[in-house]
Amino acid sequence: MKGINKTTIALCLAMWLTATSAIHTIAQESPQAYIEQYKDAAIQHMEEHGCPASIILAIAMHESAHGTSRVARHLNNHFGIKGPNDSKEIRSAYKGYSSVEESYQDFIDFLKRRKRTVELFDLYEPHEYQKWVQGIARSGYAHSTSWSSKVINIIRKYNLHELDKKPEGMVLAAAEMPEEAAWYTVKRGDTLYDIARKYGTTVQTIQRNNGLTDSRLRIGQQLLL
Repeated sequence: MKGINKTTIALCLAMWLTATSAIHTIAQESPQAYIEQYKDAAIQHMEEHGCPASIILAIAMHESAHGTSRVARHLNNHFGIKGPNDSKEIRSAYKGYSSVEESYQDFIDFLKRRKRTVELFDLYEPHEYQKWVQGIARSGYAHSTSWSSKVINIIRKYNLHELDKKPEGMVLAAAEMPEEAAWYTVKRGDTLYDIARKYGTTVQTIQRNNGLTDSRLRIGQQLLL
């Protein structure tokens, strides 16, 4: 072809390969790709320890931005657990792992090391993911008041509850179905007392369900009633 030399062709080919690689990387980092890659590990830990696979995956996706955060990429830390690391790539207070699988195992160990979360393994079954989220939130695992609602939203958005082990022959009542969870979005002027009275519940129940330690609310915050 006239006007096109070998250098130009080589440059175009390199650009095409770079773009293709970038597209492939983005695809691999999508939430769906993350679920496919790590759902077997989550199910295995559920079978061995009893923590819902949906909880394991959803917390990992939330804390690591489905594997794309710097802490996840450089430290293999997918759960935001703090501790020592020997990384020369980043300076971080988060714990470093030799593999993502090691991070998953340490998340289970972390829950079992803490008094306020180890009891969850005896209190709740693998299909009771909402109770697990509430229990982990109450333990102080995360400081954000919207943490529990974000984790449950991930579970519902990607149908992660379908991975959870249910008692044989169990049929959930309509009120227990994941899609039927009652949520309320905080508006200007709302108080916990007003919300509780409007929906026939108590301030203490709303605080417990959402891991709240006080009555402060913010506009747009989602509350599990």
